[in-house]
Amino acid sequence: MGLNRAGKIATGVGAAGAAALAWAAREIPAAFGGDPKKGSRGDRLNASPRYRDGVFHNPPGPDRSGEMGRPDARGVAREMFFGKQQRKPSRPVPLVRDLAETASADIAVTWFGHSSALVEIEGQRVLLDPVWSERCSPSQSAGPRRLHNPPVDLEQLPEVDAVLISHDHYDHLDMHTIQALARLQSAPFVVPLGVGAHLERWGVPRSRVIELDWDETAEVGGLRLVCTSAYHFSGRGFANNGTLWSSWAILGREKKVFYSGDSGYFDGFSRTGEEYGPFDLTLIQIGAYSDHWPDIHMTPEEGLRTHLDVRGGLLVPVHWCTFVLGLHDWSEPVERLCEAADAAGVRLAVPRPGERVLAEAPPKLDHWWRAVV
Repeated sequence: MGLNRAGKIATGVGAAGAAALAWAAREIPAAFGGDPKKGSRGDRLNASPRYRDGVFHNPPGPDRSGEMGRPDARGVAREMFFGKQQRKPSRPVPLVRDLAETASADIAVTWFGHSSALVEIEGQRVLLDPVWSERCSPSQSAGPRRLHNPPVDLEQLPEVDAVLISHDHYDHLDMHTIQALARLQSAPFVVPLGVGAHLERWGVPRSRVIELDWDETAEVGGLRLVCTSAYHFSGRGFANNGTLWSSWAILGREKKVFYSGDSGYFDGFSRTGEEYGPFDLTLIQIGAYSDHWPDIHMTPEEGLRTHLDVRGGLLVPVHWCTFVLGLHDWSEPVERLCEAADAAGVRLAVPRPGERVLAEAPPKLDHWWRAVV
């Protein structure tokens, strides 16, 4: 290769690298989101009983002060790099495209993977924690990558009546997905306190954002959307707990759905069940748990207890199968849940990503994931 050609190649590589750096310099700060403390939003935060010293706090729970212990960083790193778990499937995850033209007059749910799901209730549609990007990260160049594609494109989604967000972590709130939905849909975004600052930075009009504290309600299209408690944390960028986290109760005239969001197990779920239950359908987080962070995510057995606490009917597990965010085998959460649900006599449906489940007639459990382990 001549020096002139080599120089041109080096110049091209350098230019491409500089362009990539410039793009990342724009993308990453934008993905961090907005400042929830600014303006009238900051006044709402200060009025919340959960907010003090500039951050949100968990409620006290059994054997908890409301503050999370820090995981053993060395132990986590050791297990991450030297653990023997099979954290990815050896074969492609099966996908289904099963969208209905008309929303169920009863209850149905289509799980798209991780915690993204479309709930149909009494003729309305509610989209939960939509994440369609390749990575759950502030940059699409690095970070946890999907184990399977989204089973449908965002453009293929039917019209929804509301988009619910549980908290602002990247695997639940994705900038690119939100920007696309703001363009493709007309529904309001219903979010916990402070999260609206991120949406507004990404171009969502403030008129389309409804922010709630725990036990506050939004009336949307004949549904009551109640922001309910959870035991977790929040944060994008370099600051934690500047926005609120939550679970959600979706209440129709007769039918009810509960979504846990991300949470450690705590007695707040019993209070939610007493006040808003029983629920015909629950979507419960079961994955990315660890002894290193017991307060952050529930184990499958704790997820089952949560389902019982809120007085659930059919349980559909979420927060597994799509991103590697824990240290366990990729299919361990659902295997453990199946065993616990069978012992407790709990009705369970485990759809493939994209598969629609009717709450009154769920498919027979077929352990489909065992074919791709």
